[in-house]
Amino acid sequence: MNLIQHFVNGKITSGNSKRTGKVFNPSTGEQESEVKLGSKLDLDDAVKIAKKAFDKWSIKPAIQRARVMFKYKELIEKNSDELTKLIVSEHGKVFDDAKGSLQRGLEIVEFACGIPQVLKGEFSENVGTDIDSWSIRQPLGVCAGITPFNFPAMVPMWMFPMAIACGNTFILKPSEKDPSCAMRLAELLTEAGLPDGVFNLINGDKEVVDAILVNKDIQAVSFVGSTPIAKYIYENAAKNEKRVQALGGAKNH
Repeated sequence: MNLIQHFVNGKITSGNSKRTGKVFNPSTGEQESEVKLGSKLDLDDAVKIAKKAFDKWSIKPAIQRARVMFKYKELIEKNSDELTKLIVSEHGKVFDDAKGSLQRGLEIVEFACGIPQVLKGEFSENVGTDIDSWSIRQPLGVCAGITPFNFPAMVPMWMFPMAIACGNTFILKPSEKDPSCAMRLAELLTEAGLPDGVFNLINGDKEVVDAILVNKDIQAVSFVGSTPIAKYIYENAAKNEKRVQALGGAKNH
């Protein structure tokens, strides 16, 4: 049976945990794959790699980061049918609906291609007597995304292209119910020229979520899902001094 693992430091890895979950094809009700359910150790190891990768990625000129996004956009378009079929096989959307959701994610990649313009700071001269005011935009560090079952491509792609283009590194915890599309998106990032360790994916359940919330090296967390879990994410991420956006009901901050 097909085994879906993790994607860390530019390659597929098995991790330390022996736990697995079942992945079904909704159109048949049959189990088609198993997915590795990561541990806290798996998450912490990935964060260490992402933190190290941040040192070099964060100082790359924004135009160089944007070039990776341009190549990534091209690869998603080239492989769109394959990605769509992965969504169909694990989520159950009809083909056209799945392809539409992929397109909505691609729109954010397109936006990230223009990141040099977005990252410009501001300067105001003489806002007070002999006082100038200026602002700059700088990356935070390691960011994390926790994404739901219903949009396995679109919602992750609302998060990691922007975080990466802005100079951060990223840990994605997709839904363990339909992880294959996110894994393929990770492989395409490497193919697009993203340095190893900048984007990492740890499959898992609540154990990985809790590990994200308590890891001191993760600076920001983005979540989309149910309102009760959004409250849990927001409370615990804030308690550990992280920036957090928790969209409960998939829409309400």
